[in-house]
Amino acid sequence: MFKFVYDRKYLGRPWPNLAPEQETNQGYYHFGNSYPWIVPIRLLYHCQEHEYAHQIIYVGDHIPAGSYYPVGLGWFSFDLDYFALMSDRIQDLLRNRIMQVLFYYHEGDSPFREKTRLDQLCKQHGLPADCYRFISGNSEADNVPGFAYFADHELWYWRNSVRWNSQDQPGCVYHERPRTRQLTSLSRVHKWWRATIQSELHRRGWLSRSYWSYNTVDIGDQRCDNPIEIFKFDGLESYINQFVAGAPYTCDQLSQQQHNSHWQYVAEHFENSYCNIVMETLYDAEQSGGTFITEKTFKPIRHAQPFVIFGTAGSLSTLRDLGYRTFDHAIDNSYDLETDNTQRFIKTLQAIEQILSQDLHAWYIKCRADIEHNQALFVAHKHNRLLALQQKLEST
Repeated sequence: MFKFVYDRKYLGRPWPNLAPEQETNQGYYHFGNSYPWIVPIRLLYHCQEHEYAHQIIYVGDHIPAGSYYPVGLGWFSFDLDYFALMSDRIQDLLRNRIMQVLFYYHEGDSPFREKTRLDQLCKQHGLPADCYRFISGNSEADNVPGFAYFADHELWYWRNSVRWNSQDQPGCVYHERPRTRQLTSLSRVHKWWRATIQSELHRRGWLSRSYWSYNTVDIGDQRCDNPIEIFKFDGLESYINQFVAGAPYTCDQLSQQQHNSHWQYVAEHFENSYCNIVMETLYDAEQSGGTFITEKTFKPIRHAQPFVIFGTAGSLSTLRDLGYRTFDHAIDNSYDLETDNTQRFIKTLQAIEQILSQDLHAWYIKCRADIEHNQALFVAHKHNRLLALQQKLEST
């Protein structure tokens, strides 16, 4: 059982710890966009929806041993003193080891850097170094004391696509009707490594019979942030510049807001295309050595489509650890083992080239067992995931 301790409630529900009190007039659906970038802890939703035992306790009540003070992080800020935002009462409970803070972070930033910052803050406030636990979306968290990896986006996309929206959008299923498109390759947010990949796919002509997009949502990514060494490829930099200058490119009628909605999808992108080229959120998770898997990968799993991932090294290995199959008999997945970002880019292109050299319809049929296994695993309840997480937190 998870035992969550909250400072207070609002409209009968626990108000996210550390969230400013003045924000209550905006309800529960605006968090994470401003200081201190606190969001409701998704773990509570997951426990409720997958029937995992949990208890909600308030600070004024008796606090049993093994309780957690949950803090949902929309964004981890190195400039923010999280413990300074906690009341004296909470700090005393931590100092006396009556409970621990549970930071919950669904992003894939380096857990090593986060631990360094939090340990500094503990020392500054005279708190025990083990007064907190940290759940991270970066798989390397399992190798950091006091941290634990959790594939939050699997359960978050389950929540949106199975729990809440399956009646209106029931999900695509395996079928053997011929398809008119070879690939689906979608990109919403502009990042220079994504521009590099999509430009090269376009330059090779692989997108001419595909569903593809490249939108121009700008998050401030800089050219120098590109982990792929584009100077090693003749003419690629010039092609990227032309490609980006002509953006946005779209292949549907959805709005920008709908593109950012996890539960929104266009069925033909999965039902009428043989393979999904996943443009993940991160290509190199701050040199942490960890993987970060989001709904971008779980969408083809949910909607009966094989996939190739442009993302962090080891992404396929992490999926296998979660129980998913990665079409190893049908795709040269050796790219997943390559830690050099530029070489992984090259090897992933080679894997796609090998796929496109085949009879795609026969190739897709060969993937049936893995497709159906993955879809069944995804839609199943995730009680076992939550049990494994709690056990990990208690053993770290």
